[in-house]
Amino acid sequence: MRPLLTLLLVLLGTGGQICPAGAEETSKGRSNRLIQEKSPYLLQHAYNPVDWHPWGEEAFRLAREQDRPIFLSVGYSTCYWCHVMEREVFEDPGIADLMNRYFVNIKVDREERPDVDRIYMSALLALTGSGGWPMSMFLTPELEPFFGRTYVPPETFSALIGRIHEVWVKNRDDIATAGRQLTEFLREQSRMEAGSAPVEASILKQGYESIRAGYDETYGGFGQGNKFPRPVVFNFLLRYHRREAKSRALEMTLTTLKRMATSGIFDHLEGGFHRYSVDRQWRVPHFEKMLYDQAQLVNSYLEAYQLTRNPLFASMARRTLDYVSRRLTHPPGGFYSAEDAESAPDPSQPKRKREGAFYVWTKAELDRILGPARGAIFAHGFGIEPGGNALSDPHQVFVNQNILYRAHTLDETARKFKRSPEEVDSMLRESRRLLLEVRNQRVRPYLDDKILVSWNGLMISAFARAHQVLGEAETLETARRAADFILEHLYQKETGRLLRRYREGEARFEGHLEDYAFLVMGLIDLYQAGSDIRHLQCSMELMEAAVDLFYDQETGAFFDTSGQDASLILRTRDDYDAAEPTGNSVAVWNLLRLAEMTHNPKWKKLAEVALKHFGDRLREHPESLPHMLAALDFHLGTPKQVVLAGDPSGAALRALLKVVHSTYVPNKVLLFADGGTGQEYLGRSNPAVRAMVPVDGKATAYVCENYVCRLPTSEPEVLVRLLTEEVAAVSTGTAGDASRR
Repeated sequence: MRPLLTLLLVLLGTGGQICPAGAEETSKGRSNRLIQEKSPYLLQHAYNPVDWHPWGEEAFRLAREQDRPIFLSVGYSTCYWCHVMEREVFEDPGIADLMNRYFVNIKVDREERPDVDRIYMSALLALTGSGGWPMSMFLTPELEPFFGRTYVPPETFSALIGRIHEVWVKNRDDIATAGRQLTEFLREQSRMEAGSAPVEASILKQGYESIRAGYDETYGGFGQGNKFPRPVVFNFLLRYHRREAKSRALEMTLTTLKRMATSGIFDHLEGGFHRYSVDRQWRVPHFEKMLYDQAQLVNSYLEAYQLTRNPLFASMARRTLDYVSRRLTHPPGGFYSAEDAESAPDPSQPKRKREGAFYVWTKAELDRILGPARGAIFAHGFGIEPGGNALSDPHQVFVNQNILYRAHTLDETARKFKRSPEEVDSMLRESRRLLLEVRNQRVRPYLDDKILVSWNGLMISAFARAHQVLGEAETLETARRAADFILEHLYQKETGRLLRRYREGEARFEGHLEDYAFLVMGLIDLYQAGSDIRHLQCSMELMEAAVDLFYDQETGAFFDTSGQDASLILRTRDDYDAAEPTGNSVAVWNLLRLAEMTHNPKWKKLAEVALKHFGDRLREHPESLPHMLAALDFHLGTPKQVVLAGDPSGAALRALLKVVHSTYVPNKVLLFADGGTGQEYLGRSNPAVRAMVPVDGKATAYVCENYVCRLPTSEPEVLVRLLTEEVAAVSTGTAGDASRR
């Protein structure tokens, strides 16, 4: 494969920059086929002069009939460089004319179709060694990729498509052969044999050491360049701390979470986290706000609060949830996907947008709004400079602009201005309120209001766990409403199958592994927060469906897709926990939790086999799958089964429940013996639960390990001790070692 692909790249020659129905006339001008779609990203391109097609048979058939290659452009609605390429390339009539003559042009929203995105991103990585969005791929009419780039500037793009057309006409056989070779290479890479070696506890130490090696001792976080939150790492590190208390896992996590709380990637006026920072110091963010980041970081801060009782961590979780409730929540339930990074500084010129325009401030603006005294205090506390405070600004976007970050602590600011910390805190709060009022008059960044099952599953988990840890009733109600919305509008009860995306009354696209896995996780957490047996029942039904649709009996792992879409040239298995965990990592986690809750050996065995399947990956690159490592920690430990017997709405049981949820015991499951339908349902698969009743009429906690229970207690103080007792030899054992049970 390599020699021919290399030759093809030489023939095409031109490189690009790398960075992370028929037409109709409307009042906006002539639209293309994308006007019929619901995707916000596709609709952003509906008035391009490019004759865009959505991914589908109509476009494929046209490419075959006209014998033209396909230009595939993949991105998402809040992608900054996608916007740049649209403005510079796809809105250019001359370039569009060439594209329409030479290619069949297809536009894909990667968030609607992660299956398509994964396949061609794998191809791009194989071709160039790096990837990103917008992804610009060239395919044969058989959908086989033969060339790719990410963002390409207009002059380069014009030359590139002209050269590709020339090679297509003169060297067709070379392109066809290269496409077949690359496709076969991708298929070979996707083939994995069944795992056989046991997955041992030493892998957890390897994962910890590998993550520690990348830790930034100066600024927190991992790596020496751009800083990404990657909550899956915190998820593992906190569990590793629980296992090996002498490690630095807790310190690294808490330091990073504190740094993020004071940094430029947190919105200090409204709450919520921006995507990542473009510098090492966490100062200058990429300003988009993604639902999946909010969800996972809420859980990270909640777990940090459980471990430390530091009110900062509880506050960060609350402020992030408040942002989601205000800006990313669909009125009937469900959560929107994201807010854009760029917006229009001038309302009279809505198309002239700038990165971060909604969020940044000049010093003159702040002085005018806050006045001299309050403005001086705010400027010191939040690092405001007359010439702007961006540490990294290669595109000169932030000239004279200030990004809010906590440059000095409350005490430091109070000392400088010779005021009490309480007085300064009050002044800073009032300043933030005033600035938020002014900011709300600005043009707000674009809202991607599609509802994705996978990301909603993560957010349901976050709201449910917030209720568990913080005890606030509204968070539980928000989680319930979102779950009800998803199950009503995106769950097909007659088939037991999920659809992936909802927008403007339309539910569409086959659900993928991540949709099932993330929603199952959210429903388990919702059951454990609210005791409604329906949520646990539904989680089990969806887990069974996921096994039927995605589980590979030959290798023991899950595919990302069902294999029912003939347009996909291969079935992928994602093996990297990145900004989101992989479907496999969460599916294994779910299987282990449900096995403990229902005493189901089948699910436990499926999880063991899946862990073995990823054994080589975990041994060679354990840092690539931190959420899988967390699942392995659960498996190799001795999970506690906690059963609370009594009326879930009663004060006595709620007191016990508060203990269970306030204590950091990550490897536990919780069941409710409510004396009604919930207990009757659980008792069918776990007979021991059937016999658990309140002792002497008092709400009672049963704490069990390996389905052997300690003496029941109705005392919260005793329950704390039972939950926190260490298990002997917790770090021993291997995946698949039946003798430990």
